[in-house]
Amino acid sequence: MKAFAALLDTLVYTTSRNRKLDLIATYLRETPDPDRGWALAALTGELDFPAVKSSTVRNLMKDRVDPVLWTLSRDFVGDTAETVSLLWPEGDEGSSEDPPTLSETVDLLASLNRNTAPKQLPGLLNQLDANGRFALIKLATGGMRIGISARLAKTAFARAFDVSVEDVEEYWHALTPPYADLFAWAADGGDPPDVAGTPRFRPFMLAHPLEETKVDLADYAAEWKWDGIRVQIVRVGGETRLYSRSGDDISTTFPELLDVLPMDGALDGELLVRGNAQGGEAGGAASFNALQQRLGRKTVSKKMLAEAPAFVRLYDVLIIEDSDLREQPWNARRKALEVLITQLPSSHFDLSHVVEARDFDHLAEIREGAREDAIEGLMLKRRDSPYIAGRKVGFWYKWKRDPLLIDCVLMYAQRGSGKRSSFYSDYTFGCWDGDPDKGAELLPVGKAYSGFTDAELKKLDKLVRQTTLNRFGPVREVERTLVFEVAFDSVHTSKRHKSGLAMRFPRIHRIRWDKPVHEGDRIETLRALVRD
Repeated sequence: MKAFAALLDTLVYTTSRNRKLDLIATYLRETPDPDRGWALAALTGELDFPAVKSSTVRNLMKDRVDPVLWTLSRDFVGDTAETVSLLWPEGDEGSSEDPPTLSETVDLLASLNRNTAPKQLPGLLNQLDANGRFALIKLATGGMRIGISARLAKTAFARAFDVSVEDVEEYWHALTPPYADLFAWAADGGDPPDVAGTPRFRPFMLAHPLEETKVDLADYAAEWKWDGIRVQIVRVGGETRLYSRSGDDISTTFPELLDVLPMDGALDGELLVRGNAQGGEAGGAASFNALQQRLGRKTVSKKMLAEAPAFVRLYDVLIIEDSDLREQPWNARRKALEVLITQLPSSHFDLSHVVEARDFDHLAEIREGAREDAIEGLMLKRRDSPYIAGRKVGFWYKWKRDPLLIDCVLMYAQRGSGKRSSFYSDYTFGCWDGDPDKGAELLPVGKAYSGFTDAELKKLDKLVRQTTLNRFGPVREVERTLVFEVAFDSVHTSKRHKSGLAMRFPRIHRIRWDKPVHEGDRIETLRALVRD
């Protein structure tokens, strides 16, 4: 546990990507099994200890530290693990045992339930120093937030043992922690992990944003970029799984898709729900708001299955039966997909059609005219491109439609996490419910934490501290003095918000230091953009 805690402590204070890669790679080379496997699982977010929640840790602290001191300290520090690691009473309950190994810690955490966790966690915390307590809480609650993505951790693994990160990704999703077979192959020169017969995720091919570049449509094909969630549907040996963009298994959330593929294969597409009485959009797809009602659900009711049935709009075919098509050019894969779609049930699959245009300028006109909620923009795919994991320059481009813009007034602020835990960087903003000169109320319409520079963040943080009106736990209500020009992709009706509206992907486009707050937009302006 000491070595893992030291690694996390160093990573927290390291900003260089290459330095982070080297630190993780060195740890993986020098640490024995199974500790290094559990560490890799922790860094990639693959561990889950349901008996230990942040609330469990907070309750332990409130029994040992003055509740007011705890609340003030947590609010100031902005991170529960860091606050506990520093405030935990040294020598509490008198334990003098040696610190456990990472493997022993994982075994203990996995054995806990809601009743035993509050009784056994104190003893474990007592065996650790401040760094160890920080690492333990991050490990137990699953909230690392230390600037390490799953992809970066896998890249570090590949660097540590001089293997291809693409090969690591090929095996990764068929294996479980602590990844003994993966280390045996990469570190010890053993045979590659046997993943045959297991439905597994393959990393998606991704696109670069199209900025000033114009492409020749003789070399590139255009497709609509649909506004759902990118998925991969995989069938092997009669078993089907559905994976999200990050490789998470979301099969149980969409059970209607698990017995409809008539052959083995791996297909790439966009998960959408059918348009219904709530408002069908382009190509039979409802807006993302309808799909969102189903995301993250462990169980799906019959009513929901009937009202918002899911289907996959196919983009590409990776594997069909025993044939891996990823090295073939897009043209060849597209022809195979057009043949395949005739064999699939139309109730659960359709094809993302190629957008025909005379030239690039004509395509730009078509893109400008697309404002349906189910369309985000266009994809441009080089016709001779193989299917390669990750982003490869020149192969695929995404050309998103221009965002919608509206002027909103800053209402509330909250501290960020990780590197931003000392700054008020998460902002809630609203629009006027009527004429502000006649006493109209501001109603919240969205929240954003991106779109500004570090220098602007410092200035915003200072404004929040100087104009605070009220505190609600970690949230500060501020004086209505600042206007944000907010960019967003679409807006939908929502029963969960007082304004009755919810924005899709809001981000701060510009800070209007110069604009009076009474010139902020009204709810009716935002409501007019609803296409539900």
